[in-house]
Amino acid sequence: MIVTLIVVCEIAFWVLLAAGLALRYAAKKPRPGAAVLLCEPLLELVLLVVTAVDLKNGAEPDWKHGLAAVYIGFTVGLGHSTIRWVDARVAHRFAGGPPPVRPPKYGMARAAHEWRVAGRWTVAAVTALALLQAAVWYVGGEGDVTSLRSWQQTMLFVIGINLVIAGSYTVFPKRGPGREREAKRVSGPPG
Repeated sequence: MIVTLIVVCEIAFWVLLAAGLALRYAAKKPRPGAAVLLCEPLLELVLLVVTAVDLKNGAEPDWKHGLAAVYIGFTVGLGHSTIRWVDARVAHRFAGGPPPVRPPKYGMARAAHEWRVAGRWTVAAVTALALLQAAVWYVGGEGDVTSLRSWQQTMLFVIGINLVIAGSYTVFPKRGPGREREAKRVSGPPG
């Protein structure tokens, strides 16, 4: 039942997003469109309550309960930026809005962008970690929580990967096409 609810929540996320943007741009009703978009967090609240009730009713904690916590965490950390990303593209395509701002490609501006992305992923993973730990405490000592602990390790891995990626852009900033030619000219011909 939990996996089905996660799938339903994901589908409902995109349906609410499409409905909110359709109201905002096609129907030219920005307030009702914003109201629909603000309903998005209710999906995660329903999933959280159903997962807690399932555990309270004696369900053995397994990968599905961990997946629910991870889904909620990722929606908290990445949901707003996803909505903003889609909104900018719909506004440009259908409402004459400005072209979406592309992330920088080179230098420290790209590194700063990668740190912002890593920050969002870290918020997502930390939220999932907190929910997973709450589930461990909720189940108590009598339940097998190894699957929840496994999800926690995965979330720590997600944080680590994102920090490594952002750090690599800081330590080894990508040079622009003009700067590569200039670096070759300064260093002279090979050989």
